[in-house]
Amino acid sequence: MEYGQLKERERSGRVPSGCGVSGIMNRTGKVFSGDGILASICSMTERGNGLGSGYAGYGIYPEYADNWCFHIMYDERKARELVEEYIESRFEVVNEEPIPTRKVDALKYVPLLFRYFLNVKNGFAPESAAEEDYVIKTAMDINRNFKGACVFSSGKNMGIFKGVGNPGEIGEFYRIEDYKGYIWTAHNRFPTNTVGWWGGAHPFGILDWSVVHNGEISSYGINRRYLENAGYYCTFFTDTEVITYLFDLLGRKHKLDFELIGKILAAPFWSEIEREKDERNREFLKTLRIIYSSALINGPFAIIVANSTAMVGLNDRIKLRPLVAAEKGEFIYLASEESAIRLICENPDNVWMPDAGQPVIAKLKG
Repeated sequence: MEYGQLKERERSGRVPSGCGVSGIMNRTGKVFSGDGILASICSMTERGNGLGSGYAGYGIYPEYADNWCFHIMYDERKARELVEEYIESRFEVVNEEPIPTRKVDALKYVPLLFRYFLNVKNGFAPESAAEEDYVIKTAMDINRNFKGACVFSSGKNMGIFKGVGNPGEIGEFYRIEDYKGYIWTAHNRFPTNTVGWWGGAHPFGILDWSVVHNGEISSYGINRRYLENAGYYCTFFTDTEVITYLFDLLGRKHKLDFELIGKILAAPFWSEIEREKDERNREFLKTLRIIYSSALINGPFAIIVANSTAMVGLNDRIKLRPLVAAEKGEFIYLASEESAIRLICENPDNVWMPDAGQPVIAKLKG
């Protein structure tokens, strides 16, 4: 078999150990161009297969910082008309417009892409927590009940941009270099166990949470049923979706910190807990595993999670997927490969490989 044929078979085959993830954060909140994240993820193009890539940026809509922003893709004009009527019944629409894009010849199919800056109408959700639940319900109602429509971003002063294509193609299409944010994350490759489609590319998001993931979640069924009991509905047909909702449930609703969430999602083995010498800690870890048994993520994973105040990297409990971290001044970097960091930060102050199940947590100062 010739080299070209071998490469083609390798590219079209199912390679579950693939995927590239990258993240950059300025901990003081200074915004910077999307050029860096674009270069970082494009350096790992060989980890993908051309069937999915995407970006998430925070701080990119300062003129609409207090408004909810929905990014929605439509298969047809009729779906857009029905969804916009539904949105107008629940929100005050501050602005709506097509998401700016440029033509990329390699992208043969492109859905209709629009963004909406919204305020909840008076009296619909009077309290902050209720407002967030109201936004989630709206997004999930659209995704479940409106054929040909998909809400793929729903936070404030942030946005997700994704589609079927290589990271360079998707970055060029969405004009990522035109945006400035203080956190950027990116992904290269499609969902492991589903066909490539625009809504199924990474990142996945709800409210201001976004997740990029390298790996495969074998506990998807249990995680999904657990989340449905809490009012979350999975409509993207891919395992990564449950990770996004678990962070919202545990972080926002249960108000747990990232260290504790790491102990739940990448829980230590029972044998490790039994060897814990501190009796109080041993009992605590046992209790945590029992209470949150259905939130445990089984299978290999390396994830980068972000919200408006933090960026977090987390591996599975035996580190079956690569993840590298680095620091340089006020910046922190996460990526599948060290080369993807050094390309945009030649001389980092510190580079390390996070331990299995131990989150790397970068928080916005102040």
